[in-house]
Amino acid sequence: MPEANDWNAKVIEEFRANGGKLGGNFEGAPMALLHTVGARTGAERVNPMMVQHLGGSYAVFASKAGADTNPDWFHNLLAHPETTVEVGTETIPVRARVAEGDERTRIWEKQKKDYPGFAGYESGTSRVIPVVVLEPVG
Repeated sequence: MPEANDWNAKVIEEFRANGGKLGGNFEGAPMALLHTVGARTGAERVNPMMVQHLGGSYAVFASKAGADTNPDWFHNLLAHPETTVEVGTETIPVRARVAEGDERTRIWEKQKKDYPGFAGYESGTSRVIPVVVLEPVG
């Protein structure tokens, strides 16, 4: 996926150069850079993604634009839930967990209301899109 990697690299560069702010399609959106460790490879990865602020925690969404499979970063977090997330100019150590039940519903419904593209992702797949909560540690 060289094109996706190039696109991610450009977004990551812009994010870091502008204190966590992005232009274009992401202008004004709450964004973060999620660091993961490959479940099989052990390689470090960084993925830009939209977040929902939950007080002191953050939610991220394994939507993969409505694909029928979960994104690689989701599998990486299941294997290695202790990680970091860059929010603005801060790098925060976090522990990831998958939201379930009412908590998932509340977070997911707010995300779809605030950013209707996520409802489109949901309608494009038969899987339940995982909501991952990133809770600061330490």
